[in-house]
Order: sequence, then structure tokens, then C-alpha cells
Amino acid sequence: MADHGPTGPFETGAEMDYSEHERTYSGFLALAKYGTLSVVALMIAMAFGFYAGGGFIASLILFALICGIGTYFMRAA
Repeated sequence: MADHGPTGPFETGAEMDYSEHERTYSGFLALAKYGTLSVVALMIAMAFGFYAGGGFIASLILFALICGIGTYFMRAA
């Protein structure tokens, strides 16, 4: 005959640590949010430097400015 496995109660695993789950999820959202801001700011600064003739220093200043303003508005929301 085929073995159908145990018939008693199954172990459902450990209790969920919801506070740790929320902290990890908040950290992931912050990383995604600020990482996206950094990549977008970098792309804008590179386009400014390459296509508008802004140069390296001006692009670096623009990158820092976009990151600073973006961080300010993201924290305010």
C-alpha cells in the first residue's frame, strides 16, 4: 500500500516576528526609494555633462543638488 504520510498534527513553523518583518520591509523600501533617486540623479547629471556641455564639476554639483532636494522632499512626504 502507498504511504500517505503522517496523520497527526503538522508543524507550522515558528511564530512570525512581525516587528522584524516590518523593519526589514521599511529598510527595503528606503533602499529602493533612495537608490532610484540616486540613479535618476546620476542619469540627469550625466546627460547634462555630456550633451549640454556642463562639464564634470557642474555635473557633480547638479547630482548633489538633485540628491539633496529629492531627499528633502522624500522625507517631508
